[in-house]
Amino acid sequence: MGRAFEYRKARKLKRWGNMSRTFTRIGKEITIAAKAGGPDPDTNPRLRALMQNAKAANMPKDTVERAIKKATEKDAGDYKEIVYEGYGPHGIAIVVETATDNNQRTVANVRSYFNKHGGSLGTQGSLSFLFDHKSVFHIKPMDGAETEELELDLMDFEAELEAEAEAEDWLIYGAFDQFSNIQKYLEDKGFEIISSEFERIPTDYKEVTPEQREAIEKLLDKFEEDEDVQNVFHNMKEDE
Repeated sequence: MGRAFEYRKARKLKRWGNMSRTFTRIGKEITIAAKAGGPDPDTNPRLRALMQNAKAANMPKDTVERAIKKATEKDAGDYKEIVYEGYGPHGIAIVVETATDNNQRTVANVRSYFNKHGGSLGTQGSLSFLFDHKSVFHIKPMDGAETEELELDLMDFEAELEAEAEAEDWLIYGAFDQFSNIQKYLEDKGFEIISSEFERIPTDYKEVTPEQREAIEKLLDKFEEDEDVQNVFHNMKEDE
């Protein structure tokens, strides 16, 4: 899973190179979490996790506070999280996660991106068999922590540990519905959670030629540039 993660990480870093875009994305997630579970991170685990992500992305504290406050404002946009699935050029499966206050605008944009780049928008759930929806945690290695004991404990949450020697962080991949349980376990054990997120990990990767990759990347970039898009996942094999 390591190489697959490195590819996703490289793509995410490319996107996070635009800090204002990153802050918009995380800010929207924070607003949604605060609206759903309240503005206090001590009693809202999801909000607490997102604030850790904001810190990892060097998001200013006042920007985080504004995103939380926005959830309590009467004129705040009512964001809906909607997932779109389809095929890009050359049969590459693509899942687009959005957070939008105007579904008609978002679906029109997503459909047009697919159509203009040789792809097609599918029905919701049509590609679920091609991706495993996972909870992913980046934690700071803790002095004295026994990785074998941690691995055994994580099995209770359908999770696995990826801990390499001298690594700056350890990775934990768990079941999607175990996110809050894994978060609580790590916090109770005193681990520092650097960041956490949900990932859609392909069950298999499709090889493409350099020319095909270029065409697919153009479509992926269009999704990444859209303000309503939060995350994009695909099953194109990484470039060696």
